[in-house]
Amino acid sequence: MRILRMAAVALFAAAAGLLALPSSPAQAHGAIQVPGSRTWFCYQDGRNPNTGAIEPKNAACAAAVAASGVTSLYNWFAVLRSDGAGRVSGFLPDGQLCSGGTGGPYNFTGFNLARTDWPTTHLTAGATMQFKYNDWAKHPGTFYLYITKDGYDPTKPLAWSDLEPTPFDQVTNPPANGGPGTDDGHYYWTGKLPAGKTGKHLIYSVWSRSDSTETFYGCSDVVFDGGNGEVTGIGGGGTTSPSPSTPTSPSPSVPVSPSASVSPSTPGGGTGGCSGMYNVVSAWSGGFQGQIMVHAGTSAVNGWNVSWTFPGDQKVAQVWSGKATTSGSLVSVTNESWNASVPANGSVTFGFLASGTAATQLQNLTCTTG
Repeated sequence: MRILRMAAVALFAAAAGLLALPSSPAQAHGAIQVPGSRTWFCYQDGRNPNTGAIEPKNAACAAAVAASGVTSLYNWFAVLRSDGAGRVSGFLPDGQLCSGGTGGPYNFTGFNLARTDWPTTHLTAGATMQFKYNDWAKHPGTFYLYITKDGYDPTKPLAWSDLEPTPFDQVTNPPANGGPGTDDGHYYWTGKLPAGKTGKHLIYSVWSRSDSTETFYGCSDVVFDGGNGEVTGIGGGGTTSPSPSTPTSPSPSVPVSPSASVSPSTPGGGTGGCSGMYNVVSAWSGGFQGQIMVHAGTSAVNGWNVSWTFPGDQKVAQVWSGKATTSGSLVSVTNESWNASVPANGSVTFGFLASGTAATQLQNLTCTTG
């Protein structure tokens, strides 16, 4: 009996430890969205709203995905170093600034490519504008924005010597709107762009958490040509107008936000329906936690169903914020009554636990409505 009791205690402890694993703190996530980082804009450029597949149209984004793989865009918000501690020059090697070096959780090295055709935000030097930084996970910390020096050459790999040594803008714990866990949720603050800049430049963003050493890095390609926040280079070309959610008569010196009008929910001309975006939240030996965002198109959604096929022997063990049915490797998740409605261009999120090796991609990921 004593042996049986000891075995029961050991089994309970092991089960408790297994159940505790998914609730361990996941890495924070975020990326600058205004002016948009390369990963954010390339995610918008390449994501197929009907299948969730990454199919880049912009040539620079396609080259980045060819070098780093599609996971770099499914996880556009994770250019980070867990050991960064706010360090910049001397920590990340020259030529690796846009990928956060090579020590992060994902491979972003393709975004270091020295090219002139990255999606670009058009700005006015010296103007006041509102910056936005996605808050996929909320944490206290400080945001720093650097600008390239006059004479910056985008055809050469970015080096620390290309950046002005001190940030032109800095803010600690700015307010947030929406989020976390959504494309649209963001921190925001108002700052002034450097004066006297002309032509192509790069804004380098650093988010240093104050509650850990985790630090995020991002490259935003801009051109100072008198623009008011217009974005070009997404979807194969053309100009994306500023967000209709901003004032209709802004001051000429205030570039407006392009974020809403280039939302991945409305690529190109925009369509109705819905789409799903998958992300691995955390993983451990024998299992992982996944998350899928359900995006509505240009029309509101009332009822949704997301289905996919696992690439291996993964099996769903638990789902929350949705109801799942499975058949072999095929999984189908429908909405709960309380999250059936998704506003136009909005999103809801559901999560799941699964056994097996963490799937970096889901096959045949589709979303249907009704």
